[in-house]
Amino acid sequence: MSALTEIRSAPHIKSPRSVEQIMRNVVFSLLPVCAFFVYQYGLSAAASILVVTAACLLTERLFVRLGGQAGDLSDYSATITGVLLGLTLPPGFPLWMGFVAGFTAIALGKALFGGIGFNVFNPALVGRAFVQAAFPAAIATYTPSFLPGRFTEFIPSSLAWPLMAPADTAAWLKGMQLDAWTGATPLAKWKFEGTLTDAGDLLTSLAGHMAVGPSPALILLCGAYLALRRFMDWRIPAAILGSAGLTAWLIYAIGGPKYPDPFFMLFSGGLILGAVYMATDMATSPVTPRGMWVYGGLIGVLTVMIRYYGGLPEGVMYAILIANAATPLIEQITQPTPFGKGASIRAGRSASYTLHPDYISREEAAAKTSKKRFFKNKPKKP
Repeated sequence: MSALTEIRSAPHIKSPRSVEQIMRNVVFSLLPVCAFFVYQYGLSAAASILVVTAACLLTERLFVRLGGQAGDLSDYSATITGVLLGLTLPPGFPLWMGFVAGFTAIALGKALFGGIGFNVFNPALVGRAFVQAAFPAAIATYTPSFLPGRFTEFIPSSLAWPLMAPADTAAWLKGMQLDAWTGATPLAKWKFEGTLTDAGDLLTSLAGHMAVGPSPALILLCGAYLALRRFMDWRIPAAILGSAGLTAWLIYAIGGPKYPDPFFMLFSGGLILGAVYMATDMATSPVTPRGMWVYGGLIGVLTVMIRYYGGLPEGVMYAILIANAATPLIEQITQPTPFGKGASIRAGRSASYTLHPDYISREEAAAKTSKKRFFKNKPKKP
């Protein structure tokens, strides 16, 4: 009885790490970031992350069950999308708008392209871009961090009814004598008021009464865990932060004090979160080493340019989406040279002679001769 031979396509050598294992570790690394964000803003931040994540999971389940999409809830990809999207939204963002953001992130950013691994753009940023266009006033309204009573009451705008105007958060803050802080993120204060926030406050996000996002220092620490465990390639965050810092330094050196210093550009807004967790999405970033440097460099330069010369104070979201669209081209122009091809090209260039166009090799001449002999000695038909 003959044994059956199973033939499979490449790759024949596979990593012991599965998609589920990688995604699960990314979720674990995000837990401290989420915990600190909830510590900053209380119940509203916790509810926002939970509602957005639930919307992503329900939408994923819907398209997998009804549309036959690739993927499953157990691969944690929808969970990562929901958590990251929740961290990019203001803590007082109406919960029903957060649900719309989660649905859009999966439906338009992932299911539309065929499911996990087929998406062209980062799904969390697709959802963020959609609600920024649909609800510009709500998404631009931040509240100060570390407010008293944040663990006992919601920010009023969080509990707005669908399609109804949110509660007057400014009036609520006025009762705490904090009306001047509403909506004023460090980037917005610099761009529209010319006020710079202290560098130490930006890095840790521990200062009270500031409209800031998750701590950049904590995000970098959690990203270092992923890089050391080889669940994330360090080249992309390094290229983003390096190119953004260099671009900001050049503009600061040329333009003078009217531009902020590079430290402010790096640690304000969502650049650190985008560089570590969003730009490194495996489905939307290049796989070639040189392509990762080009991809990260493009994001860093675009982020600074949009912040300086665009109409919005933040630019990392659009920079990553543009780089996602350019990923196929970046991979095409950064393909590594096959082994041996470079040596043959160099040998041909350094040769002291050139071959005549009609020159044929010794093997080709032997093959032609044997072919002629075969037809010459072939017996003729009677």
